[in-house]
Amino acid sequence: MATSYNAKDEDGHITVSGPGGGTLRSRKPENTAFKQQRLPAWQPILTAGTVLPAFFIIGLIFIPIGIGLYVTSNNIREFEVDYTGVDVSSPCFNCSQNYSWNSSRPCTCTIPFYLEQPYEGNVYMYYGLSNFYQNHRRYVKSRDDSQLHGDMDSLLTPSKECEPYAFHDKKPIAPCGAIANSMFNDTLELFYNDPNGTKVLVPLANTGIAWFTDKYVKFKNPGGDGANLTAVFQGTSKPVNWLKPVYELDKNSSNNGFINEDFIVWMRTAALPTFRKLYRTIKDAKVIPTLPSGNYTLEVVYNYPVRSFEGRKRMILSTISWMGGKNPFLGIAYVTVGSVCFFLGVVLLVIHHKCGNRNNSADISN
Repeated sequence: MATSYNAKDEDGHITVSGPGGGTLRSRKPENTAFKQQRLPAWQPILTAGTVLPAFFIIGLIFIPIGIGLYVTSNNIREFEVDYTGVDVSSPCFNCSQNYSWNSSRPCTCTIPFYLEQPYEGNVYMYYGLSNFYQNHRRYVKSRDDSQLHGDMDSLLTPSKECEPYAFHDKKPIAPCGAIANSMFNDTLELFYNDPNGTKVLVPLANTGIAWFTDKYVKFKNPGGDGANLTAVFQGTSKPVNWLKPVYELDKNSSNNGFINEDFIVWMRTAALPTFRKLYRTIKDAKVIPTLPSGNYTLEVVYNYPVRSFEGRKRMILSTISWMGGKNPFLGIAYVTVGSVCFFLGVVLLVIHHKCGNRNNSADISN
């Protein structure tokens, strides 16, 4: 088949005429600055006069910032108590050996400890777990967000993602899924041993520990605010590993059911196998400092077994600053980057001073 090509049009297209008299347009882009990549561009020219000041400026900025972050982090006070009960001498050893899921008789252990420094301002109590992989893909997906948002249809017909924790005894599980089923349920109480011999209970607040968006947007009880949760959850089953149903998590109606803050905190999965989650806060204490230095007692109702996956449990007391909790990594990273940039700036300056003079001498002689 014979074809003929006409001259190139002004728009950059080529007209192809065939035996049928029709015309075809080629796939060549239009003859414009954008499509032909003729737009004006700017490319920096790296010279000693631009690179060396950049290295020194970055170093002089990053090093003071890193020192400030590191000092701020070190000023945060933190105390940790491991109560896993692995060692025979541990007060929680018997509980760790004998307790399993759904044990009818709870096990209680007491751990004494001493605070060398007083904790002032707001103090936060965390629980920490190790070797617990909340980031596993199937574990993360094992939930029904529609059910947690208060949808009645999802309450009675959980998502397939919740399997095998969607139904129990032919009843829908509320809340369903592996995340909810493995919720942390140890009970921690803190006592201050006053020098006069009395044992003072430290007040712990169980509200204000969840994210605002989680509490008031993502999690809602079915039936709306003020609903009778016992009636709403009628016909559902509690998660297999829970000791009580979801509508009995708290006597306070604003912290019960799916909007229970302990439950909400647990449902926000951790990215690493060793993590901590906020358990209680110590605010508006009547004594100053909030936690005086001295002897304390941690009473644990041991409900959460970790021996099956070789995990560890701990309680952490911590203060915070404007940058959050204790985290020296950010300060160290800033100081490291700033020091490396400043060092490279010095090295390049020496090289430029030596080699630059040689090049200038060679140019003059030529």
